[in-house]
Amino acid sequence: MLRFEYIYYLFALGLLPVLIILFIATRYWKKRKVGKLGDQPLVTSQLLGYITGRSTFKFILLCVAFTAITIGWANLQMGSRTEKVQRKGVDVVYALDVSKSMLAKDIQPDRLTRAKQLMMRMMDKMQNDRVALIVFAGRSYLQVPLTVDYNNVKMMLQNVSPDMVPAQGTVVGDAIDMAIQSFSQKERKYKSLVIISDGEDHDEQALAKAKEAADAGVIIHTVGIGSPQGSTLYDPETKSVKLDENGQPVVSRLNEAELKSLAIAGHGTYHLLNNTDDVADKLMTELSGMEQKSLGAIVFTDYNSYFQYFLLLGLVMLLIEWLLPGANKKMKVRTA
Repeated sequence: MLRFEYIYYLFALGLLPVLIILFIATRYWKKRKVGKLGDQPLVTSQLLGYITGRSTFKFILLCVAFTAITIGWANLQMGSRTEKVQRKGVDVVYALDVSKSMLAKDIQPDRLTRAKQLMMRMMDKMQNDRVALIVFAGRSYLQVPLTVDYNNVKMMLQNVSPDMVPAQGTVVGDAIDMAIQSFSQKERKYKSLVIISDGEDHDEQALAKAKEAADAGVIIHTVGIGSPQGSTLYDPETKSVKLDENGQPVVSRLNEAELKSLAIAGHGTYHLLNNTDDVADKLMTELSGMEQKSLGAIVFTDYNSYFQYFLLLGLVMLLIEWLLPGANKKMKVRTA
């Protein structure tokens, strides 16, 4: 089994297309400049020390070096030893509110960032539980299906923003329905839904959906983000405080009553997010106290790292590129 120990470092490879486009644009610009002097092949052949294709070859060496070093940085690993272990856990679906009200700054740095931090803390404490990620506002979207690859979920979390859901609102009932479909339909236990929201503008179907989920064996925990006093919202279009139709500042407030009612209907608990670690510990206590299902399987317990080979390849490519001359230093001597 192959894996990357630090898979999020691979995001750096996204720079490669940018570098390639810049290189092609630079080559095109140089060709146009040379073309203004006369016939391009003829002018190029007269340039002192010019070596055809040398700049392209050096650029390819740099791209290979960059790719190899990035892969080495992420540390490619292969499982070297397997072991039959008895694993137990539960399935946990996170439903994260990404409506624009989650950008309110009544808790620092803002509600959405604190919600992400909470989920990160919880996954740091997990070992065998499967997790899934749903984002919702006016509609719900399944971002990651149930998995034990916590790094993948964390990577997706880094890109979560209100822009992912064009329809605004807080249709938590749709998120609950999607969560029900994400769980195994053959089991009536081992399932939990964690809803993280400011509770503002919930749809009327949310409570009925929560009861439906409870009937399907899903325990619902809710986490309130924000403060009852609320906070004004920033409007990126006007670059000022967002105003309503009457010209008054829009204030987003935490609706604890709605979130508490969902938790009660879902036979779970409600927590106000003040201290991230404290809430993460309480939720993990609730999840670990649930009946666990057996996940016995063969797992890799030891991994061999291969970062050194990729780093060596990258350094060799850099050395070759550095030693390779960009032009021929020998001048042609014209004979009579």
